[in-house]
Amino acid sequence: QVQLVESGGGSMQAGGSLKLSCGASDNAYSLDCMAWFRQAPGKEREGVAARSIDSASTYYADAVKGRFTISQDNAENTLYLQMNNLKPEDTAMYYCAAGRVMRVYNSTWYCLLETRDYSYWGQGTQVTVSS
Repeated sequence: QVQLVESGGGSMQAGGSLKLSCGASDNAYSLDCMAWFRQAPGKEREGVAARSIDSASTYYADAVKGRFTISQDNAENTLYLQMNNLKPEDTAMYYCAAGRVMRVYNSTWYCLLETRDYSYWGQGTQVTVSS
């Protein structure tokens, strides 16, 4: 069973930065993709950023491009999400996810942000951004 544990959430004013961490069990790295999703109250869960474990290719939702960066420290079994220039609309519970499904995008295999592609989920960490 893959285990994922998020940390690093908190409250921040708009324009600030936060870095989320996701500690993963060793067997998470037998999968192909890791990603960050978020869910705001009353809204569906949406993808934020995804990363291929092997190729390090990344994919971002339009809403966070240029502001968020997904990265991974294999030695520490940790996935990160650096969030800069935070906006009130970034307020949500943020979840780490892991899965096997890669899809073709622009003729290249990527880990994308389809919720159905991810089998393992953490418990989430809350991010609140005030204006």
